[in-house]
Amino acid sequence: MRDIMGMMGKVKEMQAKMEQMQAEIAALEVEGRSGGGLVTVRLNGKGEMLGLKIDPSLAKEDELEILEDLIVAAHKDAKTKADSETQEKSKALTSGLPIPPGFKLPF
Repeated sequence: MRDIMGMMGKVKEMQAKMEQMQAEIAALEVEGRSGGGLVTVRLNGKGEMLGLKIDPSLAKEDELEILEDLIVAAHKDAKTKADSETQEKSKALTSGLPIPPGFKLPF
């Protein structure tokens, strides 16, 4: 019975840590750049776009396709950074737990 109580205590502790980590991830802001900084995208930890900056030199009608590609590239850069930071936070939380490789937590 003591083992179950100890296990329940660890579960509650883990749940509190997960809630804290989810709040940290939601508050996380990352910035992705492309075109040597001509396009900048800001995302939160959930991957939602918070801002977009475009250098005025790209606002030419004949360069719209380039601009579109740079926006997509900047978004991908920011998303990759957000995913990497989320993974690092998850790794720190789950260290020492017997979780199979490649298992993704639900956030």
